[in-house]
This record gives sequence, structure tokens and C-alpha cells, in this order.
Amino acid sequence: MKTEIVRNGEQLIAKFAGRLDTPAAVQTAEDVKPLLEAEKKELILDCTELEYISSSGLRIFLSVRKEAASHGSKVVVKNINDDIRQVFMMTGFISLFEIQ
Repeated sequence: MKTEIVRNGEQLIAKFAGRLDTPAAVQTAEDVKPLLEAEKKELILDCTELEYISSSGLRIFLSVRKEAASHGSKVVVKNINDDIRQVFMMTGFISLFEIQ
């Protein structure tokens, strides 16, 4: 699992690649800390190369959303594949995030 944070003006883009499963979640949670501290930014969770997300990965996305709201930031999830979209639909995350 690889996570890269890229700054683009008022946006912070987290690019996820690989499988965001339970073993990868510890490092990924550490990698997304800049998103948790961002104030009044647009936070993009780019899932173009994300192959799989477990409940541990969903918790990370939820914590980013919660912290973003408390700092006046907005979260957008981009480019999820059909399998991840299905997970988002089954868990209700589809209504919690703006999906593009």
C-alpha cells in the first residue's frame, strides 16, 4: 500500500495505491495526518489506483471526513472502482462523501 500527499493550491490530494487492508491501515493512518490538520482546504482522496478497502481503511476515510468538517475543510473521493463503490454503497459511505 502506498499513500502520497500532494499539495495543489488550496487542495491536498491523497493518492492511494494498492490494498488498504488491516495490515496497511496503521501506516496509511500515519500517512494521512497532514489531511487531519488541514484547515479550510479541499481534501481529495484519489482512489484511482486503490484496489481494495477494508473496514480499517473505511475508518481512516471516516476520520479524515470528521476532522475535515471540524476544520472547515471539504472531502471529495475520486475515481473509485466498481468493487470499492459497492463497499461504499453497502456501508452507507456513499451518502457520507461527495464521490466524483
